[in-house]
Amino acid sequence: MTTELHEGPLETATEVAAPVRRTWREQRERRRRRRIWMEEILGWILVPAIVVGCYWAAEGVMTALGTSPSAILNGFNMVTSGF
Repeated sequence: MTTELHEGPLETATEVAAPVRRTWREQRERRRRRRIWMEEILGWILVPAIVVGCYWAAEGVMTALGTSPSAILNGFNMVTSGF
């Protein structure tokens, strides 16, 4: 069985630095950065979910009314072709 030897002075507990207290401006900036990141993440998740939900809602309304997107586009094309 082998062991690794550490050559040189050992670190003492007094060499470990205490965490530095940040100023209120630095704390505010860190909170702002975290908030911006969270807003970006939520945006990337919620926006596609909202778009898909709106599509499904529109499809459901059209199905309930007995029509479809293709039927609406065909009717629109017929109306515009008369101009």
